[in-house]
Amino acid sequence: MDLVSMIADERRRMAELVETLKPSQLYTNSLCEAWTVHEVAAHLCAPWIFGARRIVPAVVRHGFRVHRANAELVRDLATDLTADEIALQLRMNAEFLFNPRVVDPLGQLTDLQVHGQDICRPLGLTRDLVPERMLLSLEFLLGPKARGSFVPRGRLDGLRFLAEDLDWEGGQGLLTVRGRGEAVLLAVTGRPVVLDELTGSGVAALRARLSA
Repeated sequence: MDLVSMIADERRRMAELVETLKPSQLYTNSLCEAWTVHEVAAHLCAPWIFGARRIVPAVVRHGFRVHRANAELVRDLATDLTADEIALQLRMNAEFLFNPRVVDPLGQLTDLQVHGQDICRPLGLTRDLVPERMLLSLEFLLGPKARGSFVPRGRLDGLRFLAEDLDWEGGQGLLTVRGRGEAVLLAVTGRPVVLDELTGSGVAALRARLSA
């Protein structure tokens, strides 16, 4: 399956998830900063609704911090779209490819996987991630393209990450962080809720960086 097909499949899976949620679940706080579940879902529609002309200047304005830029845009979008409309948008635009220099297609794939867990974990829902896609996102997050946008500079310095269920490791350093691929993915992208699921000599350093 190519990258565009993977992204399309993740959007369709997200549409199915959103359609199952009750109003009380939609307005539950997600793992993503101050966003509700509804706002996280709406955010995933931003690339084709706002387009590069509005998103890229926001990213630049926020020092290439993609999530901060999106926060500037997403609340109005969540007000405009119901859950059913979000699901419809995700299906209709499943194969949409947003590919400016700042955010490449691997960023979209990663965003969908991480935000799916941002929604499911607070709701006590299980959402299995596809191992092949997790591997692609882990490689992306530990690489240079994600630095300063998905991963703040300095967060991963001196740390080596091992996803034991995926037989994968990445990063450079003497301090190790070990766990399941999903937990590593969420930790690298700044979700401290998974830190207790990780082991290794680098967990304390990562915990301190996420709480700073």
